Amino acid sequence: MFDNIYFLGGIHGSGKGTTAEKILSKSSLIHLEASKVLKWEDISYKENKKVDNITFTQNKLIVNLEQIVTNENQFLLDGHYCLINKQDEIEKVTLETFEKINPISLSIKIDEPTEIKKRLEQRDCKFYDLKFLVHFQDEELKYAKFLAEYLKKPLFILNQDLENLLKYIFENRIDILISEDKKIHKKAEALNINDRVFTIQKFLEKIIAENPSLVPYDILAVKQADFGQIDLSDPFFDSFKQDYSEFEWWFNKKTENPCYICNSDGILSAFLFIKVEDKGEDYSNISPAFKTKRRLKIGTLKVTGNGYKIGERFLKIVFDNAFQYKVDEIYVTIFDRRPEQIHLIEMLEEWGFIYHGIKTTSNGEEKVYVKPFSKKNIIDINNPRISFPFFSKETDKYIIKIEPQYHTELFPDSINTKEDKTLYQENAPHRNRIGKVYISHSPQRNLKSGDIFLVYRIGETDPKIHSSTITSICIVEGIKTDFKNFEDFFNSCNRRTLINKDDLLNKWWNKKGDYKPFIINFLHAFSFPTPKPTLKNLIDIGVLENPSSLGIGFYKLNDEQFKKIVKFAYRNIGK
Repeated sequence: MFDNIYFLGGIHGSGKGTTAEKILSKSSLIHLEASKVLKWEDISYKENKKVDNITFTQNKLIVNLEQIVTNENQFLLDGHYCLINKQDEIEKVTLETFEKINPISLSIKIDEPTEIKKRLEQRDCKFYDLKFLVHFQDEELKYAKFLAEYLKKPLFILNQDLENLLKYIFENRIDILISEDKKIHKKAEALNINDRVFTIQKFLEKIIAENPSLVPYDILAVKQADFGQIDLSDPFFDSFKQDYSEFEWWFNKKTENPCYICNSDGILSAFLFIKVEDKGEDYSNISPAFKTKRRLKIGTLKVTGNGYKIGERFLKIVFDNAFQYKVDEIYVTIFDRRPEQIHLIEMLEEWGFIYHGIKTTSNGEEKVYVKPFSKKNIIDINNPRISFPFFSKETDKYIIKIEPQYHTELFPDSINTKEDKTLYQENAPHRNRIGKVYISHSPQRNLKSGDIFLVYRIGETDPKIHSSTITSICIVEGIKTDFKNFEDFFNSCNRRTLINKDDLLNKWWNKKGDYKPFIINFLHAFSFPTPKPTLKNLIDIGVLENPSSLGIGFYKLNDEQFKKIVKFAYRNIGK
């Protein structure tokens, strides 16, 4: 019996192959097509894909899988729940087969039968009976639901256009829908069922966050490397070679240039190259023309989705470098030919990049996106991501305390010098995210979007006046207090905190009876340099009167106190 296979089913023409490609482009799964594992031409009638002996076929599938599947990898098995036998009857793949596959999860790709009919007839140049296709897809879906219940495995329904699924979800007839259709997501939100409708990326994050054993957290964090240390023949770079005819020449020319990489199970899963460009740079192939500015260019960026929010981690690196090099603007040029490129554009827009124009080269026309990067820019208090990492000085400011066991998990960039860095080299969504949550029972619940708080890491050793430090600057996105129930609370915290579900229930939700906690959604903007301000420093510079001044809850700062702390934190920079 296996324990590392995700199963994806769907009738011929449903778009299952395209969906598999999307999942694979956003994960580190290895693709297995059941037909190829079986050597389909040996067991089916080639013209109509009917199967002579389905039981024999599935036994052969298991035998062949045992020769292919390895323990150190995870696989996406692309197959069927039902097949057509030689009598033109729909026959279920045996229950024993699925018991032996023991899938981590079951997924089924469905679509409008009229669309399936059109695809099949265009592909095969033959007539397909619409009623039969409707019946075939219904039988697959029914059997998939039965298997999910029998095997006690999650079932995910994947579709493109079938808006009626929302009705089924609303009526609790389907648990989860996965769709890349933005209209579906808007309607789901209107029906208040958006907690059961996912994009592929959000689905991957959900699986990883709720089932950490499915993907071991043994992935090295983002590291800096030279181009010369990276294998250009890695399939990871194939998409770049397709888009840019000169990519290999360009890559080899940068042998000694630094870049950022992330590996997953020894496989390259993310790559970032950035470049500072001074005011004399040639932008003649960009229209409208760029004004003269100092810029940071995102030269190369690709992230294969794995649920670990590496994309946000890379953006934090981009912003940190832009701040360090004092640039006026960040920009990127990108094609929109593939789903992963469109997903990247959506992420950039979420963080304040705006469409500028077109870059024209021999490879075609790329879209140009820019993000103004200056303290002088207008700060969007209501949507701090747009102007991130800059913040308004006109909002309220606080000091918020955090226990040491939580601190570095949420703020790995703000690690204490005495902590073991090797404990934080593995990836996890809550570490890599810019957006995180802070959970509290404090009666002070009046924080609002755009407010600022400084993170106060409570010391582990006595006297705490020396071991307690101010480590980070964060921007509030908003607070949430009106939870319908625990599941609503959990979903609001999930993937943004290190606290597991049981602890969220017992140590937070039920800790004070009917007096429930609330959460602060916030963005981690800056980590103070080392040495960080200690509690004693705050007393010495006149921010606090004594060690007990912080009291319980959040400590509100006036503008002068905030300026003193920040000025002291950066006292050694530039000296």
